[in-house]
Amino acid sequence: VFQKWVNREISNFDYLIQLNTMAGRTYNDLAQYPVFPWILRDYTSEELDLNNPAVFRDLSKPIGVVNEKNAKTVKEKYVFEHLYENFEDPLGMIDKFHYGTHYSNAAGVMHYLIRVEPFTTLHIQLQSGRFDCADRQFHSIPATWQALMDTPNDVKELIPEFFYFPEFLENQNGFNLGQLQMSKEVVNDVVLPKWARSPEDFIYKHRKALESEYVSAHLHEWIDLIFGYKQRGPAAVEALNVFYYCTYEGAVDLDALTDEKERKALEGMINNFGQTPCQL
Repeated sequence: VFQKWVNREISNFDYLIQLNTMAGRTYNDLAQYPVFPWILRDYTSEELDLNNPAVFRDLSKPIGVVNEKNAKTVKEKYVFEHLYENFEDPLGMIDKFHYGTHYSNAAGVMHYLIRVEPFTTLHIQLQSGRFDCADRQFHSIPATWQALMDTPNDVKELIPEFFYFPEFLENQNGFNLGQLQMSKEVVNDVVLPKWARSPEDFIYKHRKALESEYVSAHLHEWIDLIFGYKQRGPAAVEALNVFYYCTYEGAVDLDALTDEKERKALEGMINNFGQTPCQL
């Protein structure tokens, strides 16, 4: 597969899908849903110039520190966790990490796909029979990107649908998703970047960006972070790419836990928090 990708016999999209599959990701499990990168950083221009490197996200950095201003906070968090690593912890769950959330988890998938069944119903079940408040809904692509840049607390990457499925950006079922508190704007279809004339146009240009020369030349850097050698160990620490320990494959031996409550708590945490793909 790697050689086919290098020889450009398969697209960047197909290569990412195959890597996800090899790393245990599947559409059949929200906790192990395929993960794709944010690839652009320009969501405000009237036109999208794919020949300009400045419109692309830095794929060598985790999404939490693409904005250099967040790096200091992320480093401090890792040191802070280090200070507490020797404190008594009955579940043995204290460990150092850069991010308290994960770039891929079930709630994040439902967040993006809230307008499409069965994800709408799953979201409502998660929220005790109602939609979450409007300000926390996925209502705007430019606003979602800006929130990522403003804080390292939200580090969601994308899902494959951003590159082929325009319907998830439309409220075709007419769900009442509420009203934003500040602007009183009704949450309906997802607000698109200025350079996209329609959901179909967004998908077309976004997919074109994924297959661009810039992304083809730099995609391996993101792959190193998510699937490769910068996923764990000293390289992950240096890259500011360490997540909570129980997100990693093999970090917890559930079969060794004899306390049923402890086991259930840890299973719930693993399922809800997010899981790092198997290292390739």
